[in-house]
Amino acid sequence: MNDTTPVSVFDYFSQVDLPTPTLSDGEVARLFAETFGVEIDVRALGSQQDQNFRVFRRGSTEPLGVLKLSNPVFSEAEIDMQDAAAARVAERSPQVRIPRLVDGPRGPMSTWWDSSQGRIHARVIENISGSTFTGSGYLSPAVVEGLGALAGAVSLALADFAHPASGRVLQWDLRHAERVIDTLLPEEPDAAVRTAVERAARAAREALAPVAATLPIQAGHFDVTDDNVLRAPGATVPDAVIDFGDVCASWRVGEIAVTVSSVLHHDGATPESAFPAIRAFDRLRDLTDDEITALWPLVVLRGAVLVLSGRAQVRLDEANDYAAVALEREFRILEQAASVPLPVITAATRAALGRPAPAEREGTGPTLIPVGRHVELDASTESALNDAGAWLAPRTLDAAALAALDAGADVVTAPAWSARLTGTTDPLPSTAETVPTDVLVWLAEPRHLDGVARVDGDTLTVTGDGGTVTITGVATDAASGTLPARTRLSVRRPLGALVPPPRTTRALADAWREVAGDPGAALGLRSPAPASDDSLARRHGVLAEVQEHYFAAPPRIERGWREYLVDVNGRVYLDMVNNVASVGHAHPHVVEAGTRQMHLLNTNSRFHYRAITDYADRIAATLPEGFDTVFFVNSGSEATDLAIRLAMAATGRPDIVAMREAYHGWTYASDAVSTSIADNPFALETRPEWVHTVDAANSYRGVHRGADAARYAPEAVAAIDELAASGRPPAGMIAETYFGNAGGVALPDGYLREVYAAIRRHGGLAIADEVQVGYGRLGDWFWGFQQQDAVPDIVAVAKSIGGGHPIGAVITRREVADRYRTQGYFFSSTGGSPVSSAIGMAVLDVIEQEGLQENARVVGGHLKRRLEELGRRHPLIGTVHGSGLYLGVEFVRDRESLEPATAETAAICDRLLELGVIMQPTGDFQNVLKIKPPLVITRASVDVFVDALDRVLSTGF
Repeated sequence: MNDTTPVSVFDYFSQVDLPTPTLSDGEVARLFAETFGVEIDVRALGSQQDQNFRVFRRGSTEPLGVLKLSNPVFSEAEIDMQDAAAARVAERSPQVRIPRLVDGPRGPMSTWWDSSQGRIHARVIENISGSTFTGSGYLSPAVVEGLGALAGAVSLALADFAHPASGRVLQWDLRHAERVIDTLLPEEPDAAVRTAVERAARAAREALAPVAATLPIQAGHFDVTDDNVLRAPGATVPDAVIDFGDVCASWRVGEIAVTVSSVLHHDGATPESAFPAIRAFDRLRDLTDDEITALWPLVVLRGAVLVLSGRAQVRLDEANDYAAVALEREFRILEQAASVPLPVITAATRAALGRPAPAEREGTGPTLIPVGRHVELDASTESALNDAGAWLAPRTLDAAALAALDAGADVVTAPAWSARLTGTTDPLPSTAETVPTDVLVWLAEPRHLDGVARVDGDTLTVTGDGGTVTITGVATDAASGTLPARTRLSVRRPLGALVPPPRTTRALADAWREVAGDPGAALGLRSPAPASDDSLARRHGVLAEVQEHYFAAPPRIERGWREYLVDVNGRVYLDMVNNVASVGHAHPHVVEAGTRQMHLLNTNSRFHYRAITDYADRIAATLPEGFDTVFFVNSGSEATDLAIRLAMAATGRPDIVAMREAYHGWTYASDAVSTSIADNPFALETRPEWVHTVDAANSYRGVHRGADAARYAPEAVAAIDELAASGRPPAGMIAETYFGNAGGVALPDGYLREVYAAIRRHGGLAIADEVQVGYGRLGDWFWGFQQQDAVPDIVAVAKSIGGGHPIGAVITRREVADRYRTQGYFFSSTGGSPVSSAIGMAVLDVIEQEGLQENARVVGGHLKRRLEELGRRHPLIGTVHGSGLYLGVEFVRDRESLEPATAETAAICDRLLELGVIMQPTGDFQNVLKIKPPLVITRASVDVFVDALDRVLSTGF
């Protein structure tokens, strides 16, 4: 078609009501056969204004394509334009999958039908493989970025596309959004909906008006949304665009505005969730400053049009389930789009795109000049004010302020824009809104504030030459503008009639400050700007790449307390993975013991001091009779390494038997017996000749499963016997007493008892690696070998015994220890140092005095029952391993084949982090959640974890 040929095109405002065609399945099949020469079966698909079907050759399960019956109001030229635009994108952006017209026996399947409802255009478009993101499930940042990248690729491909029908007037064209709203709003019967739409649209119109005339115009798809993109089977990120039904010429920025709007109704989405899409689009299309200004007003207007149009369509066509189902999510789009004032979200978007921000808003507002001495409180994550859990007490901040006033301060403040952890009385479930927008003030004496004052409840609004502030916490008789003494006052700078929320995210806090100004200026005090944080980049620059960290974009954790971790922005996370902090982060008794001993003495362990003896006695007392000799080291790796060397020295033999898929450490000997391919992909083929392995005794996914797992022990015994018969009787066997590396899998009943007996029969020693599970974590047993009713010869333990301090120990019998003299002498300079010993004894004190083994049994039992209940509802959960507070949730794609859900597990951990839960994968296939929180964790906290996991499995990851 000639691009300059005038054509008749649709004008929405000449026909607002667009009832959907409703041809029956039978009529569709008949007309299809008559015109295209193919007998078909059909399956109806949803659409707001067209009628769509997936079609199959009669009797086939393979789709022939998607049949689109266009609304009769659309002309042939418009349909031609849609096909031409699709072809252009396919040509210019070959990385984007685009459906083409399907060829049938009689040529391209595109024609007009004379149906029972008049002339209707029918065409069959290729059914490309994949799935959409329809519904309101969670969209990961990677998916959101993919949406933006697709919108950018389509926009770039159509940048110079021209067609005679591109001037059509659609209700979805954002250039006409205001007129659509004006047309439909009076017809909306629900007063609450009318009010919400009118309020949001008014603000959007005002923000858009100054730049509307300068926005670039081009052809576009203008419907690259969650419903109209596909991800290939097995992929997570979209790579295909379908449904070119809204192609027209409009504002270029409308392309990404429509895409952004489709993100906002998804689970957990906020306006900030759209930033990855906006950045991806900008990389391809380089948004102008005016387009950035227009973006969020257009998102709001898009939401308003969706709400009004969807509700109008349902009133017109009550049988249109597609439109009816969408009503709730369309209203959520509008709510989210309008949830942050447009100047604020626009400023945050500019920052997210790396655009320079304007200078901070001038004007101080009515000024309260501090008289005499001013004290600023530090309520941030790292402040000493928050030590020993004081941040959870509601009066901590007030007590510190009053103490400063009593010490002579005239004014005490806690600044805005800086993380304020103090007073976080209800830390879970976690929230990312942690940055305060107010400055807190305590006055030594009542103070009069110049300006016009208005009181509403306990809030005083004061307007002066420099602007307006709101002050909350005043007495109701403060209309004169007098502020009370020794009372917490919250001072904010409103944005017009909008008062900032009490707390917001870091990005939005910076944007609020930029557009509303700093409330600290009202006190003659400018709040400090947040410092840029380059610590992660510096870490990458100075640490070895192989020394990895959790998560690709980790929060910067700077405080721990009990089962909580706190980042530098004051966000509280639930720590579900940290068995290092066995008795909880920063336990006061442990802190005090270490601090006191540090004041006294800390030195080389070869000096004589009492603490090392007392500590060795305490550890030995937890073990069966005969364990009377203790070695102290600094880590689990050193402990297992020394245990192996002890066995070799005691027997005079070099050979060690180890279980496959286990991890024992990173030193030479402990790494040699570690065969976890997750930790070392070449673990098995690079073992030294003195290491001999037996099958991983995993009754869930090992060689023998279920009842057949009883075969592991006899087979291991046979391997030991064979090794001895070959003239190489082993020095010992090392095994985790509970298969921790696999995610907390219990060994088959009696396994260690049989294997230990075989090792001893040949003169070897049994080494129990208790680094992960020892010290009461299993609940019913203090040591893992007790679950097996077996007693080893050497026990290696670390992690839990130091509560986060680097302590490791090896415990054995005197005759075994004495044989190490054949290897020379042993010492560890700081292993068992005075401070380490004091801390180690304090950890034992806490476990015993606070009943933490019992807590592991009771809370861990509750946690496992809840996880097993999740497994009955979510097929991705293959099983739940473990005991006490050492559990593992194993994810599989199929419960019969046990195909590991490795990618899914990583994504689940990332989503849990967004919800405020620290979790990591484990196992050779990295498909098991390793659940080993501090032993002090409460039932309420584990419920928070399970609820979060349930949400992730229910809404997506």
